[in-house]
Amino acid sequence: MVEKFIIKQCPIELTMKLINKKWVIQLIRDMFFGASRFNEFKENKPNLSNKVLSNCLKEMEHNNLIKKIVDEEDSTNIEYKLTEKGLALNKILYELAMFSLNMDVDNEYYSKEDKIQIEKIFRNQLMK
Repeated sequence: MVEKFIIKQCPIELTMKLINKKWVIQLIRDMFFGASRFNEFKENKPNLSNKVLSNCLKEMEHNNLIKKIVDEEDSTNIEYKLTEKGLALNKILYELAMFSLNMDVDNEYYSKEDKIQIEKIFRNQLMK
């Protein structure tokens, strides 16, 4: 039996507030895989508008998941990097990916060979 304990806010709910907005998880994933500039985040996301991306990046920065780095010599040269807090999401992203691979028992989405490759890629990028 689980011991009854009263808490003000569920820690899972607090985490979900940070990452549950549309595009946040994908953008964090992209940063783990090397994306750092506005246009790189838009690649392969035709439904992501500039306005939505801009607002999402601002909110992620406000939540201390990312930091915005503006080149002192060229203010149009902007990069986004994961903060320590953002980097700490690596295990969550890895487990989400592994959940998907492991639940695909009928190989509906991935072949066995693809699963091995995907697991290796995600492990290399997220479990450094």
